Amino acid sequence: MKSKTRKVAIVGSGMVGSSCAYSMVNQSICDEIMMIDRTYDRAMAQALDLSHCMDFTGTRTKVYAGTYSDCAGMDVVILTAGANPQPGQTRLDVLDAAAVITKEIVAGIMAGGFDGIFVIAANPVDIVTYMVWKMSGLPRHRVIGTGTSIDSSRLKTLLSDVFSIDPRSVNGYALGEHGESQFVAWSHVTIGGKPILHIMEQHRERFSHLDLDDIARKTKDAGWEIFTRKGSTHFGIGSALAYITRAILNDENKIIAVSAILEGEYGQEDVCAGVPAIIGRSGIHELLELNLNKEESVKFGASCEIVRSGISSLSLSNPE
Repeated sequence: MKSKTRKVAIVGSGMVGSSCAYSMVNQSICDEIMMIDRTYDRAMAQALDLSHCMDFTGTRTKVYAGTYSDCAGMDVVILTAGANPQPGQTRLDVLDAAAVITKEIVAGIMAGGFDGIFVIAANPVDIVTYMVWKMSGLPRHRVIGTGTSIDSSRLKTLLSDVFSIDPRSVNGYALGEHGESQFVAWSHVTIGGKPILHIMEQHRERFSHLDLDDIARKTKDAGWEIFTRKGSTHFGIGSALAYITRAILNDENKIIAVSAILEGEYGQEDVCAGVPAIIGRSGIHELLELNLNKEESVKFGASCEIVRSGISSLSLSNPE
């Protein structure tokens, strides 16, 4: 009987990359994980540490260290290597440094013959995702950024506290840039299938204290709150990466808010932004176009313009 080994490479063996690998090992998402880092010893150490989890997990995942040239046979390559913002900076402030790192990584991976799916977490993720798409020459459905997946999860967690329910009973999205211009599409947020705006209207006294603008702000700022307190965010985004990768390898057709290249969707062209998409074995099967209201459409357009301005500042070309 023929078997298909599911292989994933993680570029960047720091907090995000190792958290992603740990999540995938414990969920038995793939058969092999290759850790890659500029410092080979660091990748090797992470691989060894992760391999010592196997006696305590449901299935064995082979974890080892490798290089860009070893990515040819990988189904998914996850990019976490990037530049961290300093106190007072935004994600966009690290764009120049991220561009240099990304160009080196993508050129090395593509030179080795990689023909799978990229999943990107490095910030600014929307622009880096666009860069990877342009430089790799892969079709847009095979280049996916984590985008607003983590922001949407943070939104659900905040609302679950307010309504005293499981976060998984909340459905809704933060859209646009994974950054300062993101926004919550309140017209599409539901709890148990019921629009949150209707719930608030029917129970005015009970939820009179609920400030949607404040919740949207807390959603946007959640990452910075973590970052300023401990210097990094990695468990949440690591789990988001594992979640997206599982949807790809298991062909789940799961709807996730990810950074996707837009070619006419939402009236936007040649830009990358966080939108809900159906994720499966081929990558992005389809982008879902929510029927945004006028205010939300304006916010989405403004957010895309910020991403577009960052893209326009870069010199992009396919690797030779």
